Amino acid sequence: RKQQCGARGGAKAARGVVQARRGGSASASLASSSSVASSRAAVSRGARRAQPVLRASAGAGASSAVVTPTLPETPLDIVFVSAEVAPWSKTGGLGDVISGLPVELAKRGHRVMTVAPRYDQYSDAWDTSVVLDILGEKVGFFHSKKKGVDRVFIDHPIFLAKVWGKTGSKLYGKKSGADFVDNEKRFRIFCEAAIEAARCLPFSYGEGVTFVANDWHSALVPVLLKDVYQPSGQFTDAKVAFCIHNIAFQGRFWPESWDALHLPEISKEKFEFEDGYSKVFSEMTPADEAEAAMKESTELGKTFAKLNWMKAGFMSADKNLTVSPNYAEEVVGDASKGVELDGVIAASGGIEGIVNGMDNQDFNPITDKYLPVKYGPASVMEGKQAAKQALQAEVGLEVDPEAPVIGFIGRLEEQKGVDILLAAIPEIVERAPNCQIVIL
Repeated sequence: RKQQCGARGGAKAARGVVQARRGGSASASLASSSSVASSRAAVSRGARRAQPVLRASAGAGASSAVVTPTLPETPLDIVFVSAEVAPWSKTGGLGDVISGLPVELAKRGHRVMTVAPRYDQYSDAWDTSVVLDILGEKVGFFHSKKKGVDRVFIDHPIFLAKVWGKTGSKLYGKKSGADFVDNEKRFRIFCEAAIEAARCLPFSYGEGVTFVANDWHSALVPVLLKDVYQPSGQFTDAKVAFCIHNIAFQGRFWPESWDALHLPEISKEKFEFEDGYSKVFSEMTPADEAEAAMKESTELGKTFAKLNWMKAGFMSADKNLTVSPNYAEEVVGDASKGVELDGVIAASGGIEGIVNGMDNQDFNPITDKYLPVKYGPASVMEGKQAAKQALQAEVGLEVDPEAPVIGFIGRLEEQKGVDILLAAIPEIVERAPNCQIVIL
């Protein structure tokens, strides 16, 4: 799925972010929820006058309907914290959401910042000259302003020297299933730097902000706020939402690493977790080798103590969110679908799903540079036929306009339903012998 929060998706997501400050349901309208939240929203600055009308086009060549979102009476200061932000860094849908949703919220009158690691020498981000000491490390901040959103990048060799460039490594490790052994340190530094970014930069948002932490890499943001900052009188008016995009990746580590997190002892219970895996996948014990070893050595029914970052994030946040209503129901359905965190989610107040929207600028068939033939409402059939034939030719299939083509886009794992597809292929081919199936 190529999903991103756009005009209509952005309005729903805005309600969820506003409700993170209230701790209530997101069922009310954006206008009413904003007014209820207004007394707590503009802590660090006075209410700014929003533009009276905002028309969000549905995209060139699309329907002529005009979306006119209701602007908030009191705009919020919102800080998204994420390990990925497209186009600077991306491994999946997380980067897309952190690219598009903040833009839509900014259109609605909110002041919005995203904070992500600086993995590369981004040509459009400039050094702010702000340097902080975090866990004894000198950490810098780079900045870019795009489409009304402040894009902030955390600068430290623990990010910049590890990824791409000469190393050829990915964001989280050299390859999938072989995470960097110091990922705990990397994202511990990142989470504290992200909180500080709200108040230490020249364009300071102050301490009365709403943080939106995304996935396990940012899970220490709510923990630090609730157990470190607020007890010391800092960020006392801040609220934090914790949004998960994939519950399968939770940030599980050995308990021996606890001291390296530099968190108060009262936080430890939030992290405590047990599972049936005798290994933690990393570059020292990569998944392909570790899985084979576990099959040979792990006793049935035996459990192993771990630290679970996502669990701690759920238990510390003011509001838990995810990327669709269906997924919100799924992750609390049972231990399998919730990957052993279904009970934790229920105990922490539940979770709300807000469906992603699609960015109708990036994914616009009239302007999409990846399409061989661009098309609009009057040429949909011709455009799609041309795209189909180009795909058939590119992957070496017979270019047959009559053959149905089924495309699968996703990782080859059970969570994405690839097992269902594989089981269905024999019957598909039997019922439609000329059918072509492409796994991208």
